[in-house]
This record gives sequence, structure tokens and C-alpha cells, in this order.
Amino acid sequence: MNIDASTTRRRAAVPVALLTCIAAAAFVFLRIANAVRSEEIVVLDRAILLWFRNPQNPADPLGPPWFEETVAEITALGGYPVLTVLIASVAGYLLLSRKFGPAAYLLGSIGAGTVLSQLLKLVYARPRPDLVNHLVDTFTASFPSGHATMATVVYLTLAALIVLFVGKPLIRIYVITAAILLALAVGTSRIYLGVHWPSDVLAGWALGTAWAAISWLVFDWLHARRWGEPE
Repeated sequence: MNIDASTTRRRAAVPVALLTCIAAAAFVFLRIANAVRSEEIVVLDRAILLWFRNPQNPADPLGPPWFEETVAEITALGGYPVLTVLIASVAGYLLLSRKFGPAAYLLGSIGAGTVLSQLLKLVYARPRPDLVNHLVDTFTASFPSGHATMATVVYLTLAALIVLFVGKPLIRIYVITAAILLALAVGTSRIYLGVHWPSDVLAGWALGTAWAAISWLVFDWLHARRWGEPE
């Protein structure tokens, strides 16, 4: 298959963009992690967390009851049950379509990202916020936010699959934007619900972005060498 000039430029630009993204996201994560260890960020964390609460009653989140319920439902989009069903469904479709490379990319990226997120929680072992009431149950350590990390990894990985197999720029922009907005919504919901410090969420976004970009870079390289360009 002949590769036109625009495709050639894209193939050259993608690795550069992804490497830049990886470096920037890794820097942000390490900077936040150092600030958490040294407790430099405690004052800012507490101030931002309280922005989401009634100044007269920190136990009361801002907004009417229906908004609180809506946020609780949004946060489920980054939970393991929803993400597991979503990934299993997409992976099943790819396997039935005999797209074994993309299926392996999807499962490998998300599986390894999950392990990395849980290991870092054990390493840092940061307690959950005790400044406000938790509006949903939690079972693991606080740093980095697993919901923010996995929402970023999963939705960006799915967006990468669409970008690699769909040639229209407008669709590519749409799916990447949608993935970013979903990850932002899930992460912000964790702060609103009082179950994460803001630095946990920001670190989760950075970690998820770096990991998704690394996976995307690897798959893009394999895709070009082994499976060719999308039709």
C-alpha cells in the first residue's frame, strides 16, 4: 500500500508528540510525588478540597442533592466494574474480528497500568483525606488516585485505537477530546466526593497520561511495522 505525504508526516510526528507527552507527564507525576512525600503540598490540598464544600459545614458538598448523586454516578465511570465491562466488551469484539494485535495492545496496556497504579499506592501508602466526610466508600490508599489513573489509561487507550484505524482528522480530534473530558470528570468527582486529595488526582492524570502514551507509542510502532497503515 502506498503511503501518501500526509501519512508520512503523521508517522514522523506521532512519536515526537508521544515522547514529549511522556516526558511532561512523568515530570509532573514525579514533582507531585516529591511534594507529597515532603508534605509541601498539604496546605494547597486542604484549601482546594474545601472549595468543594459548604464553608459553614465541611460535611456538606456544594450543590443540591441531585448534583451529589450525579457526581457519584460519574465517578463510577472510573471504577473497576465499569472499566472491566467496557474493556471486556471491546476486547471481545476485537478478538472476534481477528484483530489480535489491537486486542493485545488494549489488554496489555490496561492490565499493566492497573498493576502499576496499585503498586504505587502500596509504595506511597498515603492516607485518605480526613478533612471532610467521604461520600462514597474506599478500600485502598490515596496516592495516586486509581480512578483518575485508570480512567485516563482506559479512555486514552480506546481513543488511540480509534485514531489508529480512522483516518478522518475531525473524528480523531473528537475521540481524543472526549477521552480527556471523561478522565477529567472522573478525577474531579473524586475530589468533590472527598475521597482524594487534589494532588492524588493530578498525579493520577499524569501517571495515566504517561502510561497511555507509552503504550500508544509501542503499538504505533508495531502497527507501522507489522500490520501496515489503516485502510
